[in-house]
Amino acid sequence: MNDIRIAATRQPRGGPPLLALALPYAVLTLLGLVLGAGLTRPEDPPAEVARILVDHQGAATVVAAALVWAAVPLAIWSATAYRRLRRYGVTAPGSAIAFGGGLLASASLALSGLVSWTAATTAPVVTPELLRALTTLGFAAGGPGFVPFFALLVAGVAVPGLLLGVLPRAWAWAGLVVAVLGMLSAFSLLTPALYPLLPVGRFGGLVWLVVASVLLPRSRPRRTREPGDDLP
Repeated sequence: MNDIRIAATRQPRGGPPLLALALPYAVLTLLGLVLGAGLTRPEDPPAEVARILVDHQGAATVVAAALVWAAVPLAIWSATAYRRLRRYGVTAPGSAIAFGGGLLASASLALSGLVSWTAATTAPVVTPELLRALTTLGFAAGGPGFVPFFALLVAGVAVPGLLLGVLPRAWAWAGLVVAVLGMLSAFSLLTPALYPLLPVGRFGGLVWLVVASVLLPRSRPRRTREPGDDLP
């Protein structure tokens, strides 16, 4: 009897529902988008950056905090998705790529929020040049420093989802397209012409993540036996 109880406690668990993690991440990301619409842009001169942060210090502080908060459910989602892919029987690197990409994306998002919070809270007392440097770092961490890693998370889930048939083929391919565009956004560090790829990877990946959270089953479905399966 004791052996049975011990075995039962060692059964693998699937973790929290993915949707329960994806929704808080989505809400916090969209909150940051709405409140941050009128804040600084990477090309703003130092004097304009200082003026905006001083005039909108409260909104900038909330946006920065939302980035840090959003990093938490994203990290847990990545770990939960990794565990679920392993339960499907995935032994290829895809599950580890998803986990690593998700953790790095979460860390980049938290760094962006902390740097942006520092800029917002010190805006009245530091020089415009320093504020410009902080906001540029915040943008870099939350843009080209975040999106490529987030793309790895999407790709790491989409590829096994496609190969194992646990995601609809169309949605798995959509995830791969978003992931490729997100990875290409890393080159926006070299040219602002690729800045449009950043929202594609960030918000396209966000939508993909939420829908995938609904579509991914808790365990790998058993394949229905077809007549003739036992034939050589």
